[in-house]
Amino acid sequence: MTRWILRCVVHTPGVLLGRALMILGLLAALVGIAVAVRAHRTSDFRMLQVARRSVLAVMGLALGAMLLLEIAYVRDDFSYALVAGNSSATTPLYYKLTAVWSTQAGSLLLWLCVLSVMSAFVVRGATVAHRHLEPIVLGVLLSVCAFFAFLMVVYASPFEASPQGTTVGAGLQPLLRYPLMALHPIALYIGYAGATVPFAFAVAALVTGRLGPSWLVAVRRYGMVAWAFLAAGLVLGSRWSYAELGWGGFWGWDPVENAALLPWLTATAFIHSSVIQERRGMLKVWNVSLVAATFILSLVGTFLVRSGILDSIHAFGASTLGVPFLLLITIVLGGSVALIVWRRPLLRSDHRLDGLLSREMVFLLNNVLLVGLAFVVFWGTFFPLISEAVTGTKSALGPPWFEIYTAPLGIGLVLLLAIGPSLAWQATAWRLWLRALRAPVALGLVVAAVAVVAGVSTASTVVVVLGATVVLATSAQELLRAGRARSTATGHRVPAAVLAVVSRNRRRYGGYLTHIGFVVMLAGVAVAGASSTGKDVRMRPGDSVSVAGYRVNYERPVAQVRSEKITFGARLGVWENGRRLATLSPAREYYPSLDVGSKGVFGRFFDGEATSEIGIRASLGRDLWVAASPDLQTLRSPIDEANRRFATVPPAAQALIITAIAERYVVRAPAVTFRVIVRSGVSWIWIGACLMGAGAFLALRLPRRVRARGGRLRQAVSR
Repeated sequence: MTRWILRCVVHTPGVLLGRALMILGLLAALVGIAVAVRAHRTSDFRMLQVARRSVLAVMGLALGAMLLLEIAYVRDDFSYALVAGNSSATTPLYYKLTAVWSTQAGSLLLWLCVLSVMSAFVVRGATVAHRHLEPIVLGVLLSVCAFFAFLMVVYASPFEASPQGTTVGAGLQPLLRYPLMALHPIALYIGYAGATVPFAFAVAALVTGRLGPSWLVAVRRYGMVAWAFLAAGLVLGSRWSYAELGWGGFWGWDPVENAALLPWLTATAFIHSSVIQERRGMLKVWNVSLVAATFILSLVGTFLVRSGILDSIHAFGASTLGVPFLLLITIVLGGSVALIVWRRPLLRSDHRLDGLLSREMVFLLNNVLLVGLAFVVFWGTFFPLISEAVTGTKSALGPPWFEIYTAPLGIGLVLLLAIGPSLAWQATAWRLWLRALRAPVALGLVVAAVAVVAGVSTASTVVVVLGATVVLATSAQELLRAGRARSTATGHRVPAAVLAVVSRNRRRYGGYLTHIGFVVMLAGVAVAGASSTGKDVRMRPGDSVSVAGYRVNYERPVAQVRSEKITFGARLGVWENGRRLATLSPAREYYPSLDVGSKGVFGRFFDGEATSEIGIRASLGRDLWVAASPDLQTLRSPIDEANRRFATVPPAAQALIITAIAERYVVRAPAVTFRVIVRSGVSWIWIGACLMGAGAFLALRLPRRVRARGGRLRQAVSR
C-alpha cells in the first residue's frame, strides 16, 4: 500500500484522474453485480434499475478514461508512459488518435469501452418479454467488465507516469502505420464484445430454465453484429498483411490470426443453428454450446495475444496477464459445461429430422463442418504447446498442414451452400430437388470449364469455382422465383416485386447475399493459392524482368526524407503486350532509432525499424505485387563520416545532412532486390468480403413495422 501511495504522489493529475476512473469503474461494476444477483433472487424491480444504472456508470467512466488518454495523445503529453512509448510530436494526428489501442493496456481499455457500450445497448433494448432474464444478463456483462477493469487497476494500467523529464516520445510502431490497421482492433473488439452478449443471455436462460426461442430472439442481432465485425477484423488484418508485410500473402496461419478466426467459425455455426431452433425447436444443445464456445474462444484469442506462449508478429509479447485470463477461461468453460449438463433435460429437441434431404440436415452438416474447421485450426495453432507437453520439444505446424486439412472442409461448406437454397424445410422430393439444381449446375460446369481453359488446373480450385457458381445461380433463381410469385399476386413488375420481397424478408436475403460473398471470397482464395507466380530479382536502373506476361522496368531510384521517416524506393514501369499499364513505387521506409550510442547521431536514422510499402497493380483478373529491398551499404561511408564530423551540429543542420545522405542514394543508384509476384483472383477476395458486409447489413436492418413494435416494448419495460 505504501509503495502504491508513493507512486501516486509523483504521478501527474491526469494520470491520477485516469487511475481514479478505473477504480470507480471497477467499483461500479462490482456494485452492479451484487444488485443484479439480488434482483434475480427477489424479483425486485428497483434492484434491477440500480443494475441498469451501474452499467451506464461503467460505460461513462470507461469512455471518460478513453477520452482522457486521447487528449493526452493529441496534446503530446509525454508525462503518460503510454503516450511516451507509442507516440511522438511528429506522429500524424490520425495515428495519435488510434495509437491508444496499439498497446496492451490501451487495448484492454478499448475492450472495456466497447463491452460497456454494448451492455448499455442491452439495457436500452430491454423488453418486458426478457425481464426475467435481464438480472442474470446484466450480472454476467458486469462481471466481464469488472474483470477488465481489475486487470487495468492491478496488472496493466493505461495510466502510468513516465520518468520525470521525459519530453520525447518513441513514436508508434512502424508496422501499425497503415490506415486500415488502426481499424482492425476496433472491429475485432466489437466482435468479441458482441459475443459476450449472447453468452450472457445463454447463461441467463440456463440459470432460469427458460430455454425456449425467447433468448435467441433477444441475441439475434448481437450475434450478427459480432459475426460481422469479427469478419471485418479478419479481412482488415488480411489486407494489412497483403499490403504491408512484404512476404506476398494475405493469410499466413499465424497463431493470433487463427485465434481471431476461431470465434468467427463458431459464431457462423450459431447463426445458422439458431434458425433451426426458432423454426423447429431443434439443436438447443448446439446453440448454447456454440454461444459459450464463441465467447470462450474470444477470450482465448485475447489471452493468446497477451500471454506470450506462442510466437506471433501480432502478439504483445510475454506479460503477467496470461494467468488471470487463463483463470477466467477455466471458470467460464467449467461453468458453461456444468450449466449445460444441469439443464440437459430442458434442452431436448422438440422435433426430429423428418428427412435426410432437407434444409435442417444441410444446416446440421454445415455446423459439423464449421466445428470441424474450428477444431483443425485450434489443434494446429496450439500444437506447439501440445508437442512440448508430450515430447518436450516445441514443434509448429506450418501453412501447408493447415491448407491440407482445411481445404476439404471448406469445399464441403461451398457444396452445402450450393444445394441448401433448393431444399425445403422438413423434407424434399429427390425429383424436385434435382430439377431445381439442373440449371445452376449446368452453369457451374460451364464456368468451371472456362476456369480450366484459363489455366486453373488444381482439382480443389475447380470444385470451389463450380460450387461458387452454383451458389450464385441458386440464390438468383430463388430470388427470381419469389419475385415472380409476388408479381403474379400483386400485379407489380418483376423488378419491383423482387425489391419488395427482399425488403419484407431482409434476414433471409441478407443471408443469401452473405453466402454469395463468402463463396466469392473462397473462390478468390482458392484461385490465388493455385495461380501464384513470382521471382526475386536484383536490378539496377534500366534493367527489367518478365513475370507471367508482365514486363517490369526499373526506371529510377527514389529517396524522400520526412519528419518521421526516410523512404528509399524505386519507380517501376509495368508493361503488357507492348502497352504501359501502370507505374508502381515500391519502397522501404526507415524510422529513426532512439539508440544514438551505438548507431550514431545520423546512423540511427538509417538503421532503425523498417517497413515495406508494396507496389500493387490490382485488377479483376490478377494482381501484380512488387516489394523492394534497397541496398544501403553504399551509404555506410557517408553515414560514418557524418557521425564523426557533424555529431554536434544543431537539429536544423542535421536535417540538411540527412537529406544530403539520402540524395546520395539516388546519385549512386545501387542495385535493388525486388520480389515480383503475380496472383489471380485476389481482388475477388476483397469483393467477396464487401458482399458479405452488405449481406450482414441487410440482414440486420429490421422492417419498419418490427422496429416500431420494438420501440413500444422498450417504452413498456421502462415504466
